[in-house]
Amino acid sequence: MATCLSLHACVSMRSLTAPANAQIVHSGAACNVKDDNISERIYTIKEGDTLVLQCIVKGHPRPQVRWTKTAGSASDKFQETSIYNETLRIEGIQRVQGGRYYCKADNGVGVAAIKSIRVDVQYLDTPVLTVHQTISDVRGSYYQEKTVFLRCTVNSNPPARFIWKRGNILIEQSKDNGVDIYEPLYTQGETKVLKLKNLRPKDFADYTCQVSVRNVCNIEDKSATFRLTNATTPPMIRLSVNDTVVVDPGQDVLLTCEVTAGFPLPSVTWSRYPGPLPLSAQVRGPTLILRAVTPADAGFYNCTAVNNVGNPARKNVNLVVRTMSNLTFQITPDSNKDSETIQMGRDLKLSCHVDATPQDKVNYTWYKNGGPVFNSDSLILLRSDPDMAPGTSSLEIVDMKFRDLATYSCVANFPGSRVPELRVDVNISQNSVSPPVLSVPSGGQLVSVREGGNAELVCLVVDGKPRPPILWSRTEKDLLMPGGKTMVETPDGRLRLKNVSRDMMGLYRCQTAPYNGLNIKRREAQVQLNVQYAPILDPVFQDVRSRNYQMVTLRCTVLRSNPPRLIDIRWFRNGDLIRMPMPDLKETPELKFKLEPTNNGSYECRVSNSAGISTCTFNVSAQPYNAEFYFDTPNPVRILKGNNYSYNLQWTQKDPEATDRIIGYWIIVLSALRHTVTQTHIDLKGKEPEKGVLISHTISDLRIPLSYEIRLAPITTYSSGDYISRIIQYSERELIYYHVCGFEDERICGFSQDRSDVFDWTRQNHLTQNPKRSPNTGPETDRSGTKEGYYMYIEASRPRVQGDKARLLSPLFNVTSVRGPKGSGRVPYCVSFYYHMKGKHIGTLNVLLRVRSIASVDSVVWTKFGNQGPDWKKAYFDISPSGPFQIVFEGIRGQSFEGDIAIDDVSITIGKCKQENTVASAGKTGKIDFSMWRDVNTQRNTKKQM
Repeated sequence: MATCLSLHACVSMRSLTAPANAQIVHSGAACNVKDDNISERIYTIKEGDTLVLQCIVKGHPRPQVRWTKTAGSASDKFQETSIYNETLRIEGIQRVQGGRYYCKADNGVGVAAIKSIRVDVQYLDTPVLTVHQTISDVRGSYYQEKTVFLRCTVNSNPPARFIWKRGNILIEQSKDNGVDIYEPLYTQGETKVLKLKNLRPKDFADYTCQVSVRNVCNIEDKSATFRLTNATTPPMIRLSVNDTVVVDPGQDVLLTCEVTAGFPLPSVTWSRYPGPLPLSAQVRGPTLILRAVTPADAGFYNCTAVNNVGNPARKNVNLVVRTMSNLTFQITPDSNKDSETIQMGRDLKLSCHVDATPQDKVNYTWYKNGGPVFNSDSLILLRSDPDMAPGTSSLEIVDMKFRDLATYSCVANFPGSRVPELRVDVNISQNSVSPPVLSVPSGGQLVSVREGGNAELVCLVVDGKPRPPILWSRTEKDLLMPGGKTMVETPDGRLRLKNVSRDMMGLYRCQTAPYNGLNIKRREAQVQLNVQYAPILDPVFQDVRSRNYQMVTLRCTVLRSNPPRLIDIRWFRNGDLIRMPMPDLKETPELKFKLEPTNNGSYECRVSNSAGISTCTFNVSAQPYNAEFYFDTPNPVRILKGNNYSYNLQWTQKDPEATDRIIGYWIIVLSALRHTVTQTHIDLKGKEPEKGVLISHTISDLRIPLSYEIRLAPITTYSSGDYISRIIQYSERELIYYHVCGFEDERICGFSQDRSDVFDWTRQNHLTQNPKRSPNTGPETDRSGTKEGYYMYIEASRPRVQGDKARLLSPLFNVTSVRGPKGSGRVPYCVSFYYHMKGKHIGTLNVLLRVRSIASVDSVVWTKFGNQGPDWKKAYFDISPSGPFQIVFEGIRGQSFEGDIAIDDVSITIGKCKQENTVASAGKTGKIDFSMWRDVNTQRNTKKQM
């Protein structure tokens, strides 16, 4: 590919490419990054920190990047959700979010690029220390001359190390025959047991279980302490109520969980299943108060007492809130005779059912003409009818006589409850009971409605007493009613449907309910719902491109229509009717014409039936398709002299042969304020773009660190295409050739603030300086002398005091994948930077090497103290770390406010520092060559030309 040295210089082309060289880089709060035995990177992070992974991939057209995760190293099952973005960011990562993360980049060309990284989330919970005694010892005093087990359990990653102490003295099994320390089998989490054999007087003491992950990810040790005495006993409790409590709605409920034994004093908690405690619940010590309960408050309430001795004590209360609704009745003629009517001399059963809680506490009372009914030879009361649904009461009339014709009443209530009773009356006479007759009104067997309208399906009981409700359902078993239920009850037999859609079309069944009427064979009927909708067309929209003076054919296909008969087809151009012979309504609508510069525009085909009109829209044009920018995650940027940079713009032309010949392109460069910097015409000089062939053009004289908007449009003989745009952002992490961190980007090259120091370093330039700052300290410009350039500094003014420290941490550098010179086990690195230390109260600037292993080790490798004058100075030195490392810049505040310290242009490169004419020592100058940010962003880059 050719190199273009100016905006007008040249254009080059190359073919489209598949995604390649997928790479995962991180910029989050990593504790460590290393490679395992199969060259997979392992990203270690502390629980609660922020995980940031970026998938770096090249390819054209722009690949789609997808992040997925497996549950663990042995699982191939991806989680249900994926993240489609180049950057994966998880705030406050949790332990369950650890695992193997994959980034997959695919653009439909060649094979997708896939890369993985394993995220290991480190954590350490507070241990739980409990005390137990052997079962055989329960007869005697609990801890008098008995064997006691102290069990310490913790959840951690990596596995924790346990330390036992009696008081402040470390317990060592080899030096104390009265103890035994071991790890039990079949326990959750990590557990260590301290066994005290045959308790001795000195064993009554304070015991501490201390757990440690050896400061991994700066996780501090945690501990739990228990005081063992001869009064130590497990908890015991008793409830103030029975196991089941039944109350009326609106009542207050008090549940008290009394602690009857336990030392130390147990703590009592209340919980509920299912769900949490009600919002109105009040917990006062061992008492749970529920005000004005509702049926939603019902459930199991659990009281738990814990003092870490033995097992927790638990008691449960089942709270039942009385409810009663929906009282129904059934009239069952003599089932032995297959009768559907009331006949003298035959049996008759009246049944009564109410939906209630608790169902078995409902009391049913039967009345005949207002008087109570008692069991007799002709009237038999069934408290719970085994032939009916549970909780149903029945009254059987044996060998019915004229004296049995009467009004019967069923009353349901809860004895002694304030829940209102429910009552239903059934009139039994020769004229009051007859089988129902179900009928669909004339013309109602087929109901037609337009989509989006309302419909009413009618199925009436035209005869029969009493008249039961009507149940509606779909005839096809797998189809539900519009509301999502399998069956809908209508008291009057009218099913009302709103906003009807085509998926509601079909056959509906109506049938008599078996309750509130005769309990006989159900009567059924069916109603067909026909939903009419406008024609469904293809395409709904189509962008049609063609050369001028070529024939164009537009087709609008009718996929479905109800009713299927079309009544009109019309074509429009830019809203105006195209006059033409009436097309054949049975044929696919089609329009043919010659495209000319005067008839470009929007074409519509409007097809209608009796339900409505639908439209196919065609945008017909000889305008060329838009160009497509080439995607390359590291922006192709080069730094030029004079604090400028250039950008290599790359694109392809979509379907260049679809329209008139493309003869060139317009390129517009806009500043951040949308001011036009340049507008350039690129002449292809007779060479037409080819499909999939990459075009390149270099834009130069862009100012560091400004961003620009680039707009690009193709040009043909007759017209030009639409502009596409992209933003060029100057970013040190995205540069390719020079490797210096000048802090020009807000991400400051992956540097981070140390959370354990007193205050932070600040990113600043001349334009962002505080106008009230101390005048005799701190730099006026960055190291290169530009007021726009940024640097990092510490502010010595109040509230800072002498000795306050601020630490700035570099990204973590992984040295496990880099080998040293032959015969050497360690790789040398050159660290260089510029510093500014002007002021009479300047404190100390230290540079520390932090090497990560089992524990982090800091060592001072460079230091400078006091006023060093008004100029930026350069320092550089060699390091040979033994493992993954970070560089720490530590600024220490001096005795007063004129003590600002600044740093700029930090470089860390593989290999020893190059010797210069000046002595290579602390505070001396030297040439910077930042050649690699290892494992932060491999070969990502910088700011200023030296």
